[in-house]
Amino acid sequence: MQHAKTGDTVFIDYVVRKSDGEVIADTKEQGPQSIKLGDGAIFPQIEEKLTSMDLGETQVVELACDQAFGPRSEEMVIDIPRENLPPEMEPEQGMALQAEQQDGQRVTLYVVAVSEDVVKADGNHPLAGEDLDFDVTLREIRRVA
Repeated sequence: MQHAKTGDTVFIDYVVRKSDGEVIADTKEQGPQSIKLGDGAIFPQIEEKLTSMDLGETQVVELACDQAFGPRSEEMVIDIPRENLPPEMEPEQGMALQAEQQDGQRVTLYVVAVSEDVVKADGNHPLAGEDLDFDVTLREIRRVA
């Protein structure tokens, strides 16, 4: 059987679990997702696994946090004085904020606490520090023309 290669588009079903077993994403509702191999749209370890899989085969790919979204960094949790936010903003826990770093790069911060004077925001990816397991099923391969 032929395997997928870089440049091919594959259709996959997946379930993503944290190390405690909590399901954080799956394709059950929306159906198989398409990915063009080599575009960097998925973790390289999953892409590599897909190139050795047969149609219909399911494999589990385990990613330690440093291979996924990186370790948590407490330096990425900051206090923002309320006076530095737009006056019309009503920050709430879980809200995403966009900020510009000193080097000009944009970063997404997630509000983790709100007080009268300060908003505590976290610049870590929500899955930083998490080991992840991906159950991946190869459904279809569309070859490069």
